[in-house]
Amino acid sequence: MTRVNLAGPVEALIFDMDGTMIDSMGFHAQSWQLFAEQHGLSIDLDDLMRRTTGRTGAECMRELFQRDISNDEAWMLIAEKERLYRDMFGPVFAEVAGFKAFYAQALTLGLTLGVGTAGDKHNIAFAMGHLALPTPPKAIVGGDEGLPGKPEPAIFLEVASRMNTRASGCIVFEDAPFGIEAARRAGMQAVAICSSHTPAQLAGPHVIATVRDYHELLNSNFLETLHVATS
Repeated sequence: MTRVNLAGPVEALIFDMDGTMIDSMGFHAQSWQLFAEQHGLSIDLDDLMRRTTGRTGAECMRELFQRDISNDEAWMLIAEKERLYRDMFGPVFAEVAGFKAFYAQALTLGLTLGVGTAGDKHNIAFAMGHLALPTPPKAIVGGDEGLPGKPEPAIFLEVASRMNTRASGCIVFEDAPFGIEAARRAGMQAVAICSSHTPAQLAGPHVIATVRDYHELLNSNFLETLHVATS
């Protein structure tokens, strides 16, 4: 795990969802492959994942079909694709290792917790239902709320706004290059969760830690070493 010092006190943690809270990215890839086959499309799956991970459902569909698609059609298609994903992942649902323990510890330290994801309300409900967190996040912003997807910073900035926290006081937890870049554009520090990408792919001057999962953060006393803002 790599570490650099934070510039100031920490008020809040913002978690991406897929690949960061839940170990879902392999199932998203499988569902994209199946969805494409069902629509008669031949795809380079690795390239599609590189171009779409972190983007909203409507943006993903335009990338996949390489044409202008209305929002209504795009969300109809994404609903079809995401049903495939949930059917695949639901029976074997798993968190990213150590997430719930890390989340609980962050709450005990008085940090405000939020979620900023490109996932839609159905995938959010699916994830939160399976995680069954005793204390829900203070704010959840999804990719179907009309905001541009990552690497644009809008989703993370909206989470901070709903939590009434400064962007500079937030740490983003992300597993994808677009999300890491979105955190930088938002003026936030980031922790790279290398569940689906390499440390090199998630590097940046604002990345304060690079880990495989939350056990590494727990074992290194990451939260205890933060300068947590007090009200």
